[in-house]
Amino acid sequence: MTGQLPSWRKLAAAAWSAPSDPQFYGDMDVDAAALLGYIERVREATGVRLTMTHLVGRAVAHALTVVPELRVRPAPGGRVRQRESIDVFFIINVDGGRELSGVKVCDADRKTALEIAEEVAARRAAVHDGDGGELDRGKSLVTRLPLLPLRMVLRLGAWLTSDLNLDLSWLGMPRQAFGGAMVTSVGMWGVRRAFSPLAAYYKVPVIVLVGAVEQRPVVVAGEVMARPMMTLTATFDHRYTDGYHAARFAEAVREYCADPTRFEPVPLEPGREGRGRRVPGRRVDVPTGPRVRARGPVRGLSDG
Repeated sequence: MTGQLPSWRKLAAAAWSAPSDPQFYGDMDVDAAALLGYIERVREATGVRLTMTHLVGRAVAHALTVVPELRVRPAPGGRVRQRESIDVFFIINVDGGRELSGVKVCDADRKTALEIAEEVAARRAAVHDGDGGELDRGKSLVTRLPLLPLRMVLRLGAWLTSDLNLDLSWLGMPRQAFGGAMVTSVGMWGVRRAFSPLAAYYKVPVIVLVGAVEQRPVVVAGEVMARPMMTLTATFDHRYTDGYHAARFAEAVREYCADPTRFEPVPLEPGREGRGRRVPGRRVDVPTGPRVRARGPVRGLSDG
């Protein structure tokens, strides 16, 4: 079968050569009961389509506040600089997965998961309506190039906008285009575990993939029981981090996932006054027991 490469595949072909990038990988299984309960409460209270990907993205932002060693960007001369803000880039699928786009959520650590969900949804709607923004306009422009010059343009553009921190939005190359971390989902396709490489032009220290939520047997208090479990995988850039920092990052993500209501506004019960807003001192219990069920991959919860 022959034909023209989709733009994202052409970018991928230009981005990589022989394996030499300093990447290492990790994964962890997370009990998703509290996350499922929070999603249910938010959807009932607000009608907003909050998903696992949004919550994991918010968890990543929290982890970057805990591990400042990961809040770095490359700088000229082989140095690194502290990032001024915690921005998380969400990769979104377009046209049923045939193409990819994304949205950089700036100051993600200062936003709620609900605000992140609304921002990502607005971006997805804009892409669907043909307004792909600066990044997609740049992608459309550079993918017209043959592979060899495309590879050179990608690396030069990344160096200018990331290392030198220049804003070339007029060329479709905004400053720090992919933020300080990236999040995407394979759970929407029913995939439990997958890893992603870090393209040379991403210039981020970590990318996290969200797997499908499935019922799996786990040991709780010495007894085997079925729990809704989700696998998170991460690819780290060894130039900026090592196993110690990755472990702290993973622990902070796990901390958020264990009880998102510690970090998020608690939605009111449906029908109450102030629907969807937080009332100081009031807490809505998140179900963590048999009420939260997941038979096989949970569709519609993992996709961004």
